[in-house]
Amino acid sequence: MAGQRLTIQQKLLQKLSPQQIQMIKLLELPALQLEQRIKNELEENPVLEIDPRKNDDENDREQDSDSSESIDNEISIEDYINNEPSYKYRTSNYSKDDKREEIPFSIGSTFHEFLIEQLGLLRLNEKEHLLAEYIIGNIDEDGYLRREVEAMVDDLAFSMNIETSNEEMGRILEVVQGLEPPGIGARDLRECLLLQLERKDHKDVIDEKAIRIIREQFDEFTRKHYDKIMARLNLSVDDLREAIEEIVHLNPKPGSSYSNPSSRANPAIMPDFILEIINGQLTVSLTKSNVPDLRVSSTYANMLKAYSENREKQSRDQKEAVMFVKQKLDSAKWFIDAIRQRHQTLLLTMNAIVNYQHEYFLDGDESKLKPMILKDIANETGLDISTISRVSNSKYIQTHFGIFPLKYFFSESMQDESGEEVSTRRIKNILQDVILSENKHKPVTDDKLSEILKEKGYPIARRTVAKYREQLNIPVARLRKEL
Repeated sequence: MAGQRLTIQQKLLQKLSPQQIQMIKLLELPALQLEQRIKNELEENPVLEIDPRKNDDENDREQDSDSSESIDNEISIEDYINNEPSYKYRTSNYSKDDKREEIPFSIGSTFHEFLIEQLGLLRLNEKEHLLAEYIIGNIDEDGYLRREVEAMVDDLAFSMNIETSNEEMGRILEVVQGLEPPGIGARDLRECLLLQLERKDHKDVIDEKAIRIIREQFDEFTRKHYDKIMARLNLSVDDLREAIEEIVHLNPKPGSSYSNPSSRANPAIMPDFILEIINGQLTVSLTKSNVPDLRVSSTYANMLKAYSENREKQSRDQKEAVMFVKQKLDSAKWFIDAIRQRHQTLLLTMNAIVNYQHEYFLDGDESKLKPMILKDIANETGLDISTISRVSNSKYIQTHFGIFPLKYFFSESMQDESGEEVSTRRIKNILQDVILSENKHKPVTDDKLSEILKEKGYPIARRTVAKYREQLNIPVARLRKEL
């Protein structure tokens, strides 16, 4: 057996520093998350504070001249005290009269609390009430119960020491399924639709036919095998059409019908950029938001200066305090510079996109949207493709014709019969228009769609048509068929 020995090996590795990693993370953040990130930094770093003053043009020029400077390893007290580096990254985006105000938010009851409140109107003993609450706790936001009764019985026995049976649990489930809105507590779509149909106060002949279709021919209904349904249930075309119309008006996600505006978690879209036409020129600016102006606290800078003047008389605790303040000052200056660099990169990238798609941004005509990939903007800006990807991810721009994600403007290209480069987005729009104008009684197949596009000058294979159709969330021809 060979003996072990130590060797020295020299390698050249490329690694990201912690500051570079933090800069990458800041670059990926949209406006709302950046606001929260700055709030967290203000809480963690006492040296960093909000600048209550509005920076004038002179301060803006000072910031522009300081933007190219790197962070020194040693602290310059005069830089912190005299210049008081502060940063304004919404230059010329608002007037002096604008105020930064917080909008009060009222928290209402949740969907599950709404269901539990209804239990108080029912005659249930203590055990039945606990079982009903447990079932409600397992209902998802769509209103479905995704667990089997047997599994819940076992969990109650082990976790809550409550003994019950499948029969009792099934009976309580029926109680929960009787709550509002109809369809709550269903274990699948079929049961959800049946619960809603059976809960109708005045069921007519159409409702009875719809119940038969869902109960007996649900698989054929989902596959739109209408001929089989009519033959097996002895229905006419008119009967089937009326029953299907009744079914499609049901809610497949009953939990979504609970519309408490105070508690619904609808994510708000705050655009990161604003595009305006000023004197006939396209102008891009960063969006005004609740992101505050930042500066380094002069109090801590003065404290560091006082300690630095009396180094010989410093105690151990004072030296530790000096090191702490020094680290926080460096961190605060780096954070301000990182925010500045982030916004410079965002504006550089967005201006390149606007210049590349200049004709489109003038009037929003989608036919003028040119093929554009990340590499095109990387070549325009001199930035890396990964940087362009991070900038365009989760970012939005507000234009005079709507709000769009930056990813919307990127699309691949292909050549038409004349050899001209066209955007795949244009082809998708043509494909969508063809499908919208088709005869719904005889939908166009993918093979036929490929032939139609070829006649329009776009030679596309059938599998490519199927890919574009799926990206547009359009089902196959059989599932688009109507009676």
